[in-house]
Amino acid sequence: MTIPAPSDHGIHSADGDSLPKRGRPILRILTWLFLGLLSLVTIAGIGIAAGWVYYHPAYEAEKGIVYGVRKGKNLTFDVVRPAKPNGLGIVYFTSGGWRSGGPGDFNSVILAPLLRRGYTIFPVYHVSQPEATIPEIVADSHRAIRFIRSHAADFSIDPDRLGLTGGSAGGHLSLMIATTGGPGDAAAADEIDRASSAVQAVAIFYPVTDFLDLGNSTENPRNGGPPLSFRKALEQDPVDMTTWPETARELSPLHRLADHLPPTLIHHGDADRLVPLDQSERFQARAKTLGHDVEVVVHRGGDHGWPTMLLDLIQFGSWFDAHLRRGK
Repeated sequence: MTIPAPSDHGIHSADGDSLPKRGRPILRILTWLFLGLLSLVTIAGIGIAAGWVYYHPAYEAEKGIVYGVRKGKNLTFDVVRPAKPNGLGIVYFTSGGWRSGGPGDFNSVILAPLLRRGYTIFPVYHVSQPEATIPEIVADSHRAIRFIRSHAADFSIDPDRLGLTGGSAGGHLSLMIATTGGPGDAAAADEIDRASSAVQAVAIFYPVTDFLDLGNSTENPRNGGPPLSFRKALEQDPVDMTTWPETARELSPLHRLADHLPPTLIHHGDADRLVPLDQSERFQARAKTLGHDVEVVVHRGGDHGWPTMLLDLIQFGSWFDAHLRRGK
């Protein structure tokens, strides 16, 4: 009787290599996938950490410097000094809807790209509407620029190279300064009023430029009148259509354009329903007919704000570098 030879199917080798050969490629693939995922997670973690560090620079803040009085209330600004000042100042109008906070109400993350480049930042606060009217807020904005320029030596900045930034109402105030800022009253008793309110460069977000034509704004009453939510702030409650056109023209940067305008950068979303993009585009078109340097960056799908605005602030820093630093 013949005994059949034993089969070696399923019998493991004595050298300890227990994995079938056909399983080894799968293991290698899974190993590489794991290592690749681990690398991506590590890189992402490093990127997040670097971003956190970038947007949290070292600075010193002096809060609540009084530059005037309105309605019995102090008008104030802060001084935010970077670790390594470059001798240049940027005024930041914190206004939104022509409403403003008070001393210390600035976000250092927003200021980070400018602080990183050495700019001393001046967040400016005003009395909010409707307690203060928009014409009064504009006047106080001029006062803030004059005060900062008059005390430039105290802040270790160059009085002849000031930048200006803000968004929405802060953008509107910035353009009002850009279009109407200039020499003070040489005969004024107050030395602040004798100083200039002109600035040398502007970088802003989605400003109101034309109250006479609100376009597709959700604030447009469709009858040529003032924006629906700001009538009292515009001294138009009740609405007076005999005085409104002149008031609107006086408060519209587009209609205040003349022979001088500092280099101006505007970022605006094409889906903005509150302040439509055409507010910036028409301002740019009118400015260019006068030979002025106005650049409009359009953010596709951007409403009245968008997630990547912190990155845009880096471009603001480059704009100020190009137009404020000597030799640029």
